[in-house]
Amino acid sequence: MKKLFLFFIIFTAFIAGSQAQILNLPDTIYSGKQGAMHVQGVVVDQAKGYVYFSFTDKLIKTDINGKLIGSVTGFVGHLGDLDFGNDGKIYGSLEYKNDAIGKGIKKELGIETENEDGFYIAIFDPSKIVRPNMDAEKEELLQTVYLKEAVNDYKAKVKSGNTHIAHRFACSGIDGVAFAPEIGSSNTAKKYLYVAYGIYGDTTRTDNDHQVILKYDTTDWDKYAKPLSQGNLHHSGPQKPLDKYFVKTGNTRYGIQNLAYDPFTGNLFAAVYHGAKSWFANYDLFVINGKKKPLNSLISSDGKQIKVKTLALLDQGLKDPKSGINGWFFKWGATGLCPLGSGLFYISHNKKTAGGQQQSTLHQYKWTGDKQNPFTLVK
Repeated sequence: MKKLFLFFIIFTAFIAGSQAQILNLPDTIYSGKQGAMHVQGVVVDQAKGYVYFSFTDKLIKTDINGKLIGSVTGFVGHLGDLDFGNDGKIYGSLEYKNDAIGKGIKKELGIETENEDGFYIAIFDPSKIVRPNMDAEKEELLQTVYLKEAVNDYKAKVKSGNTHIAHRFACSGIDGVAFAPEIGSSNTAKKYLYVAYGIYGDTTRTDNDHQVILKYDTTDWDKYAKPLSQGNLHHSGPQKPLDKYFVKTGNTRYGIQNLAYDPFTGNLFAAVYHGAKSWFANYDLFVINGKKKPLNSLISSDGKQIKVKTLALLDQGLKDPKSGINGWFFKWGATGLCPLGSGLFYISHNKKTAGGQQQSTLHQYKWTGDKQNPFTLVK
């Protein structure tokens, strides 16, 4: 009986501690001024009290109060959204390309050379990020895995009327990443890596109205992972994803910027830069229903109908009467969206100073799902 009572006390203390850990998170966390490149994504390690921000050409690590602990610098590509993997490491999208985005980054960095086009998942060991300005290539804290599927779609040319246009599905690369269970499955123990395409916002195309999401099992990725070498990009990675999903949202500017799995609701949140096609509602936020199984559907690509797997949006929020698409208007989230549990999120408010310094302040929000105010600030 005494043992049972002791177990109850310990268990109760553990639960109380877990709740306190969430409740005691600060309402805001400030990144500090981080140079010319804007914030792309954020993850929070609640257990250890660290925050990781991606600022396009660097990763920074702070404590829960915003004090700088360390950083990884030297990227000449585009480091995007972040999430923690099953192994406790940080996974982020990493692009090298020579389109307007890639050229803009190189111009800002004062780099004139051209890289081969290549898309990777960057895998950081957070325990090794211990001081500022650690070199992404020279220090053993980063591995990369090549995503052949995304590169193939980016490089492809497809038929459009009587001509051919670049980029299958209008793929502009990759950005949003999230670890989540198999969509539509009751088994939530095993998590897979979901990687969202960037999508060009060309209003004259008719094949760019779906988000594209690749699904990978990262269990055996050690066999692919190689150190970063930006002057000699490697091609080591899986030949194909486990699955490839399409989500009808209407066109958005550069696709899903931040993809985040929320265990509290069981859904995937997708924050975007809204599109410019006037015949869509052009929402800023979509929620993918994690409980609905993918459906076999037909979409138009390369001048023909092709069979694909489609995912369902949550039937909540605003509903566009013309397209039937559900979503929300919400200003923030495209530069950082991190679920914390119990319906709480840290959401990035990015800002640029008059002197050109980019920064982010994370604000704690509570998810409501309300049509007009999907999140409310925690104060």
